[in-house]
Amino acid sequence: MDWLQENVEAAGGTVQALFLMLGGAIPFIESYGASFVGVVAGIHPVMAVLFAVIGNIISMTVLVLCAEQVRRLFTRNRDERKEPSKRQQRFVKMFEKYGVAGVSLLGQAVLPSQITSSMMAGAGVAKGKIIFWQCISIVLWGILFAGLAAAGVSVITGIS
Repeated sequence: MDWLQENVEAAGGTVQALFLMLGGAIPFIESYGASFVGVVAGIHPVMAVLFAVIGNIISMTVLVLCAEQVRRLFTRNRDERKEPSKRQQRFVKMFEKYGVAGVSLLGQAVLPSQITSSMMAGAGVAKGKIIFWQCISIVLWGILFAGLAAAGVSVITGIS
């Protein structure tokens, strides 16, 4: 672990920030994975969360805006009376039960924020609501995993 921390420190703040933002932008790594790795690698938890969150929010926002445009393109002349697929029905059922906030906050336990937010945008949910709740979720998950990483590093360094 010392080797990793020394090399990350030698890379400099700009490179660290860019890698954290890139990690945050990648589905299934996102703010929580990039924050966790950043803290383990020796980056201050606040900085790890900040840059991982920025990357995650940027990618999620771009995908929400794109999904909204795609939905608009495909639903322009579509018959709305068509029966939704089984997968769409499951999503609608979950959405009706938990709402935008619940899907945003709990959805990251199952799927990346980029996917859940794109699904909501594709279903016609207002992009402002999606982005607002996803940002809250991304920040909370990043903080949670940075805290877990900091606690784990404390335990490991206390043992050795």
